[in-house]
Amino acid sequence: MRSRLITLQNDENFFLFGARGTGKSTLIKERFPGAHVVNLLLATHEERLSRNPDDLVAEVEALNPIVSHVVIDEIQKIPKLCDIVHFLIEEKRVPQKFILTGSSARKLKSSGANLLAGRALYCNLFPFSYRELGDDFDLQKALSYGLLPEAWNRGKSQSIVRFLRAYGQTYLKEEVWAEHLIRKLEPFRKFLEVAAQHNAQIVNYSAIAKIVGVDVKTVQTYFQILEETYLGIILEPFSRSIRHQVHGAPKFYFVDIGIARTLSRLVGFPAQPTTTEYGRVFEQFIVLECIKLNAYLELDYRFSYLTTKAGAEIDLIIERPGKPTVLMEIKSSEQSLPDHGRHLNGFLADFEDPVGLVVSQDRTRKKYGWITHLHWAEALDEVFYG
Repeated sequence: MRSRLITLQNDENFFLFGARGTGKSTLIKERFPGAHVVNLLLATHEERLSRNPDDLVAEVEALNPIVSHVVIDEIQKIPKLCDIVHFLIEEKRVPQKFILTGSSARKLKSSGANLLAGRALYCNLFPFSYRELGDDFDLQKALSYGLLPEAWNRGKSQSIVRFLRAYGQTYLKEEVWAEHLIRKLEPFRKFLEVAAQHNAQIVNYSAIAKIVGVDVKTVQTYFQILEETYLGIILEPFSRSIRHQVHGAPKFYFVDIGIARTLSRLVGFPAQPTTTEYGRVFEQFIVLECIKLNAYLELDYRFSYLTTKAGAEIDLIIERPGKPTVLMEIKSSEQSLPDHGRHLNGFLADFEDPVGLVVSQDRTRKKYGWITHLHWAEALDEVFYG
């Protein structure tokens, strides 16, 4: 088991959310080895507690007080259990702390589940971060196959590809269809491929709706499903009023490069440097690393992008409380050039003392005017640990 960056509190109740395959169950087993586990992926547990959720009360009260934690795995399968956990915490005041894991917030929200406001923390687990892999990290592998733990830990590329293709089918079968998140499977299946082809781009709901053959509202619901099953991340456009006319639609990123490349039918072919697709997955990698580090370090940074109608853009804006705002241009090239930061220059006057960064694979630190050019790993260290 690799050490994960996420902090989990021993003395708190908490939800641990994340997409399927991010390692939630494995992490809990390592951090809380003596916990009592109720795994709702097992039919015996799900059937018993679906019929009689109150049975959880008797089960917990029968535990030896030495048992410090109760884990309910995939809580979205029986949202009613949140009420039972609330009762055990507030009324019964059992000595155990509760850990509720889930891969779908949508099912919990739609059922009106008790989310234990004020009584439980909320934590998100993502696919591996490059920092968690240390010396084993391989950028080419990450850009080709992503960072889902089970995919990463497989040795041969053929085995990784087979796993990722199965992952896509499992998501459709178990996370979406079995949980009744959609009424018709085929339009959603087609949508996934189209969304993957538009990964790391500005979302054009109308264009995607036309390709998929559904209305715009349905496409917006589909994107919401990806967000609420932790498979996708929306990057909103920069919201502060500035003198440029800006594009108002969000960008969308799948939470893992391997998932996006699988759904777009590219995972069987390694990402090729100098191609447009390589540039997009490199941008996705940097944006996702920023989101992971922000969550794990509990920094409360805000992320956005900015594109003007004239075509000037900032790939990533990082607003950091108490620190200068970072304007980041992301380039996948191995050599950083002065021209790579040209778009940033047009925005200097719109931000108070900003930090301008061009991040790439170039290992030589350079500075052109107010813009610093850094290797991507050094840039992430400075932004999140500096």
